[in-house]
Amino acid sequence: MSRETLIADRIEITDLFTRFALLLDEKRWEDADTVFTDDVAVHSPRGGELRGIDKVVGFMRQSEVEGQHTQHTTTDLLVDIDGDQAAVTANSLVYYYRDGQAPHFTGGLRTAGTVVRTPAGWRIREQRITPAWTREN
Repeated sequence: MSRETLIADRIEITDLFTRFALLLDEKRWEDADTVFTDDVAVHSPRGGELRGIDKVVGFMRQSEVEGQHTQHTTTDLLVDIDGDQAAVTANSLVYYYRDGQAPHFTGGLRTAGTVVRTPAGWRIREQRITPAWTREN
């Protein structure tokens, strides 16, 4: 793999995680196929093990709280590319707030998983979400 391809792949994977955070914050569930593979597996304490894009989207829709918004920030993205797949880890800070108010709940998460190259670009195939801490304001 050329250095230019490796750099381009890393940029695309970083963009994938930014698109995922925005999808969550904007509640654009209909765009889930722009970040997940159809056979995605998500493991989290809140949702347990969810397999398939429809199950993941259903859980996200069901988890919505009326009047509550989120702001996800992804940091410390580490990407280890091996051909058409990559192991990815990151930290994520999630702020829960209501219009015009400071966050009432904040959480720090650690994510780890696998992304794969598809004809439509890089997509998340598996993601494990581990809470590190929470703070209620």
